[in-house]
Amino acid sequence: MDRQSENEAADAAETPDFETVAPSVLIVGAGAAGARAAIELVDRGVDPESVLVIGKRSHGDAHTTWARGGINGALGTHDPEDGWAIHAADTLNEGHHVNDPAKVEAVTRRMPELLRELDDWGMPYSRTEDGDIDQRYFGAQSFRRTAFAGDHTGESILNTLVDKAQSLGIPHREDVFVSKLLTDGDDRVRGAVGYDMDDGEYLVFDADVVVLAAGGYTSIYHRHSSRDDENTGDGPALAYEAGAELMDMEFVQFHPTGMVGDRYGDDWDGRLVTEAVRGEGGRLYNAEGERFMERYSPGQMELDARDVVARAIAQEIAEGRGTEHGGVYLDISHRDRSFIEERLPRMYERFADLGVDMATEPVEVAPTAHYGMGGVVVDETGETRIDGLYAIGETMAGVHGANRLGGNSLAETLAFGEIAGADIADRLAAADDSRGGGVPSAAVERHLADLEALANSDGAHDPETLLNELRDVLWDHAGILRDEGGLEAGLDRLQTVRERAADLDVGPVDSRSFEFALDLGYALVAAEAILRGASERTESRGAHHRTDWPERDADWQRNVTVAVDSIGAMRLSTSRPGTPSDGVQAALDAGYELDYHQLE
Repeated sequence: MDRQSENEAADAAETPDFETVAPSVLIVGAGAAGARAAIELVDRGVDPESVLVIGKRSHGDAHTTWARGGINGALGTHDPEDGWAIHAADTLNEGHHVNDPAKVEAVTRRMPELLRELDDWGMPYSRTEDGDIDQRYFGAQSFRRTAFAGDHTGESILNTLVDKAQSLGIPHREDVFVSKLLTDGDDRVRGAVGYDMDDGEYLVFDADVVVLAAGGYTSIYHRHSSRDDENTGDGPALAYEAGAELMDMEFVQFHPTGMVGDRYGDDWDGRLVTEAVRGEGGRLYNAEGERFMERYSPGQMELDARDVVARAIAQEIAEGRGTEHGGVYLDISHRDRSFIEERLPRMYERFADLGVDMATEPVEVAPTAHYGMGGVVVDETGETRIDGLYAIGETMAGVHGANRLGGNSLAETLAFGEIAGADIADRLAAADDSRGGGVPSAAVERHLADLEALANSDGAHDPETLLNELRDVLWDHAGILRDEGGLEAGLDRLQTVRERAADLDVGPVDSRSFEFALDLGYALVAAEAILRGASERTESRGAHHRTDWPERDADWQRNVTVAVDSIGAMRLSTSRPGTPSDGVQAALDAGYELDYHQLE
């Protein structure tokens, strides 16, 4: 045997065993966006056996279940003057006009019918006395257009979608971690590599189309409303490393009302107190008993935009008017107990278990990192610049602009799930019967070798500890208030974390430390994009507030895009968003706005 043959044999011997799975369409993420895309595919004639939905957690346990307050759609149940164009106008206003108007309109046009579709599939909406789908106020909305199921809307939507998907026979595989997307030399997706988190078996997915519906990136902040092992930037980082572009990553929404850990325990710190509490009339008070939103937003009060309310709370705390535990009070005790139990059952039960009766006393809240408006750049169908690679839900960018309208996250998952599913179905129908070129074997072998080298590595640093250090970096330097010096310091600290991440102490493939090590890799990409985008944007707009550039700059009505340059570094550029349609522009010109005081 010659030396080249010997080397090839040695390389082959070192490649670990793996299972090959070959769906035509691989959907990464089993929340509402992924489930709705899968349903659309099968409804349009795609063989369910050629579709595979995979999730990091148990079936039905996606992060969608944590979206509690409601889902937007201009049904006009209470306010018949509402319409999809006004919904679009509210979304653009809340996004400070750096949203993609075409994507906004694609969502808002579809939502009334998609809400009715869920109803047909068994969604347990809360109802009016006449039996119609009920709708409530949410912050910065001109009319009552947020449909809901008590305060467990996301959970109920996902259960409805899972039941529908199961009735169609759509395959699902749980507890799967995707670590790399596979592409060829023509910027064409060919599948993915990952592993089974239960037994550590490596998995190679040979797929013609990959849909990233893997969530966002806000759990890379110290204080956040996500579970620690979700929303670590998986989807954006996977797409970026495959050659796709990211956009608007600096726009991170801080929800005004997260639970205060010093009051309720570390396990509850940052956990969301749904906006539905304020939508149903909840009031904010500082420690001096002052209803302080009267000073910040006398017209819209507690239902002003999330960034406005979050900054107001942060200022009250910073100026010494917060509670001893570092928060403010959210009080809905002026409502009847029966009303609270009916409209906010999960919140009522949660706080009752913690010894707080919402019907008689307030709860303590403070801002928490909640939603990333940025994500992967996609076209009108959800496809990235990588042929066959789609990104939907919180993984994609474009709909929310500089600040997300409450109730629009679930709306986006359904709308772009349907849009992407329809486009992929058409794509498959137009293709010939032969599969694509298959997975690039050399790339598979290299990546599996990297994973093997990571597993059981005996380095100096614990990956979970480094992930928590990274969270501190973002909370300290790219939080609610930002400035040039802080952002530069954040990039320096991030580089230190990155250097330490090259020398990790990691257990076997099926260990938590291995998962944390991969999460850390994703988080490093997302964190750098946030810090660089925030440094580039020298203005304040929506959720991005620069104390050294406190005003909004009309010249900065632009999107910041991040791409990989020729040497592997991040390259930033900017572009202008499009213009609204005539109908939406007319709604913008009309100046619709919620009058909060009609709730009093």
